Amino acid sequence: MNALVPLPVLLPLFATGLSLAAGIRLKRFQRFISVAVLTAVVVISVVLMIAADDGPLSVHLGDFAPPLGITLVADRLSGLMLTVSSLVTLCVLVYSLGQGMADKDDETPLAVFHPAYLILVAGIACTFLAGDLMNLFVGFEIMLVSSFVLLTLGGTGPRIRAGSTYVIISLLSSMIFLVAIAITYAATGTVNFAQLAERFDGLSLGVTTLIQAMLLTVFGIKAAVFPVAAWLPDSYPTAPAPVTAVFAGLLTKVGVYCMLRTETLLFPGNRLGNLLLVVALASMIIGILGAVAQTDLKRLLSFTLISHIGYMVFGIGLADRAGIAGAIVYVVHHITVQTTLFLVAGLIERRGGTTELTRLGGMARGAPLLSLLFFVPAMNIAGIPPFSGFIGKLALMRAGVDNGSVLAWVLVGGSTLTSLLTLYVIVKVWNLAFWRSEPPGQAAEGTVMESQEDDADDADDTDDDVADEGGPAVTPQDDRGIPVGPGGGQVVATSITGKAVTTTKRPPRTMLAATAATVVLGLSYTVLAGPLAAYTDRSAQELLTRTPYIEEVLRP
Repeated sequence: MNALVPLPVLLPLFATGLSLAAGIRLKRFQRFISVAVLTAVVVISVVLMIAADDGPLSVHLGDFAPPLGITLVADRLSGLMLTVSSLVTLCVLVYSLGQGMADKDDETPLAVFHPAYLILVAGIACTFLAGDLMNLFVGFEIMLVSSFVLLTLGGTGPRIRAGSTYVIISLLSSMIFLVAIAITYAATGTVNFAQLAERFDGLSLGVTTLIQAMLLTVFGIKAAVFPVAAWLPDSYPTAPAPVTAVFAGLLTKVGVYCMLRTETLLFPGNRLGNLLLVVALASMIIGILGAVAQTDLKRLLSFTLISHIGYMVFGIGLADRAGIAGAIVYVVHHITVQTTLFLVAGLIERRGGTTELTRLGGMARGAPLLSLLFFVPAMNIAGIPPFSGFIGKLALMRAGVDNGSVLAWVLVGGSTLTSLLTLYVIVKVWNLAFWRSEPPGQAAEGTVMESQEDDADDADDTDDDVADEGGPAVTPQDDRGIPVGPGGGQVVATSITGKAVTTTKRPPRTMLAATAATVVLGLSYTVLAGPLAAYTDRSAQELLTRTPYIEEVLRP
């Protein structure tokens, strides 16, 4: 069974080579390879999750023992994260295939999409399975390289700017991470997690606290917790819908996973617990207040993402069995639901030509299926019973009450307020985009929507190109007839490659099916709430005990 551990990393990397070799000439083969490999990764991840319930699995690549070899470890937490992430990435891939085929995107950027996406999947799996700090860093860098390609597909101005911001922030966190790794190795002579868990006890409090603070800063940037989350609302909304969905739903949880792993395995005792609780509260409140102020759906969802990361940090900060278990439940829930909401946002943009809420309306009557696909995950993320969002929040609040400290009670109150404001934000979106009558300015079916460009000259050039292709070019205007600029509701392209596309009242069935699959996956957490809660409780116990992980990695 241990031989299966590296496959979630190796299979996508192998498929990347095949996908690059196929290129644009064999686009059907390229699609088949991507879907087949991710399906195989789903099956392997489920097998590893079930097997890890009997104890951690490990493999030392090249049969080199720590600290020389590359160690990959699958325990309950990493097995669960692998399973959920592989299911979500498969659904997003199917969604992107439907979008690409509907838009007739047969150009080079789409041919690059599949290899970049597969590399991203490999990087995510590498971080979940990494048994040492160095390979955790390698996983981060794999994700960074592929993320920049995916964020900038099509080479439009907004995407390049957003990608540049993302890369600069990521490189900054990578430098901090490297310094932390260097200090760790200088102080202990190893970067292997199991060995570090034994050797950190012999270090001075100042050194361990410095390393802990540096690692929390790196993982906090990746997870987009306050006050290092300002980059996220500007980076994600400009990307193609499937890219935004997998980034928002999954990549930020990689940072949360790393917090869970290092805080329990390397730094027991919860020395910085109060700091994490303060950060959690600030993320909740400031994030949701930012969402309240937004009128663009993608930016609104980006701020709710920041806010709900606070719930996960809340559980990590409590650092007891109930808190860790509640955090894991909420991570699993949020990966799926947040991904679903961004996929739905892509469908809304495709139908209405924009994600600016003031220019949308009438979708409850005109698109009942799309309305249902939004309503279910929206109620889920708002924490309405009996959805998994309610179950996760209730578990975290009960853990806070059982903790009994003043700060824990403040977090319980902050969690309740954040949940109510999330419901307010969801109701606002529903009223504007779905419930009210369709506004006169909403794009009609068959309207060719323009790519968002840097300036008026670029926009004029795009208009000419679209007109040459035989489609009417439409530039959105406000009530005074003035063209609307970026940030004020300008219609942006929904195409993966950034080119102009045609709005339609009936989204492609493949996109709808993929979105519906993520909705069903989110609902399954409610149906399987008992087994899920039991599994996460055992996972939390294993994390806090530490012994099974250490013994598995260091056994002869």
